[in-house]
Amino acid sequence: MKEKRTLYLYLGIIILILVGCNSKKEDISLEIWHYYNGAQKLAFDESVNEFNETVGLEKGIIIEAYSQGNIEQLEEKIIQSTNKELEFIDMPDMVTVYSETALNLDNKQLVTNLEEYLTNGEIEEYMESYIEEGRLGNNEELKIFPTAKSTEVLMLNKTDWDKFAEATDVSMEDLSTWEGIREIGELYYNWTKSLSEDGKIGKAFFGRDALANYILVGSKQLGEEIFQIEENRLKVKLDYDDMKRIWENYYIPYISGYYTSYGNFSSDDAKIGRIIALVGSTTGATYFPENVTIDNNDSYPIELVTLPLPNFKDTDLTAVQQGAGIVVIKSTEEKERAAIEFLKWFTEDERNLEFSIKTGYLPVKKSAYNRKEIIDNLECEASKELVDKSKCVIPLAMDQMEKYELYFSTAFENGFETREFIASELENKSKADRERVIQLIEEGLSHKEAVDQFASKEKFDEWFEEFKEKLLRLVIDEK
Repeated sequence: MKEKRTLYLYLGIIILILVGCNSKKEDISLEIWHYYNGAQKLAFDESVNEFNETVGLEKGIIIEAYSQGNIEQLEEKIIQSTNKELEFIDMPDMVTVYSETALNLDNKQLVTNLEEYLTNGEIEEYMESYIEEGRLGNNEELKIFPTAKSTEVLMLNKTDWDKFAEATDVSMEDLSTWEGIREIGELYYNWTKSLSEDGKIGKAFFGRDALANYILVGSKQLGEEIFQIEENRLKVKLDYDDMKRIWENYYIPYISGYYTSYGNFSSDDAKIGRIIALVGSTTGATYFPENVTIDNNDSYPIELVTLPLPNFKDTDLTAVQQGAGIVVIKSTEEKERAAIEFLKWFTEDERNLEFSIKTGYLPVKKSAYNRKEIIDNLECEASKELVDKSKCVIPLAMDQMEKYELYFSTAFENGFETREFIASELENKSKADRERVIQLIEEGLSHKEAVDQFASKEKFDEWFEEFKEKLLRLVIDEK
């Protein structure tokens, strides 16, 4: 009997141990898809690892982050996953997306309403315009968690600028408006033409990434938003005078040779000496070249200087607000709460600032913009390492974000494709007509004679009517 009691005692202990093991709370594993690469991916991975080793370890939350390539590849995988085109691959728990993709996911009822897990006080900690951009649907529920935003700035090859400025007595203050950029572009073109061997063709001064931003932000700044949502319907409003001013300060200097765009990004053109100034995203600062290489032989180091985004003369300062946020995919309450835990941790002031400094993104909380002791101590080391170039941009960009009105266009179905259309229509026209101007100059016409054949009011009217008709048809067909 004693042996049986001992056996029962041992069995009881074993059962208690097994029950205790089985009742132990399992870790919550969450998967996030993003499109970060290079320095951005490295910085994000470091943050994820830190979370997993600290707060995540304490609370039983494990984050697994996977880059899906670039933004187009990520969006393609999201489409395939939601349409069940990829076997055995389900949507992740979180995904980094722009507002149009978030809207598409929300229309499929896949996105968590963040207000179910955030207090009003917590929401108020974030920049108001970032929160506003994250609201989707007729009820304007908060669906996109702001994690990293960007804007645009003017980046200048100071090394070559100094040579030009000394010879022509121009100032960087002349670069504060689009009209000023155009005038400086003309001076630079003529100055470089005078130095060329044949004296016929000069060099372009300026290039611009994301031409859609120039058109959309410019229209807003000049008085009329192109895309507006009225009574839950998309309206297209093209103002003739506004578009003419936009045309005059991009198309005209482009066909005149003052602006150009050869590579995929303006930084590619700056790298080979085709331009010395560009407007691009703060996140693109890491790609601004350290050296200019001409004809694959002659190479020399250059210094980067960043300046505020130019605006149209005599208008209120306006800059684009852009950058993806993170949506939490609907699952269980436990998983959704864990995702929010990570996102709140990631956007804490110092951590978010550190991520910003490494990537060129901007912090998302109001209080982060008061951390002057961190921002003011940043030393621009543009010629040292690529990642350090963001240090040249962040202080300026954060100051700009507080002084400029921030603009983002409301998300609508096929919004990305529509914005790509308006950019390509102006850019393709500018490129084609610039080639024709060059041909006319080579045939013996003067620069002015060649440009004047395309710079008339009649030519603008013709383009404007065609552009307007195509855009309206595109929007109607997409409904």
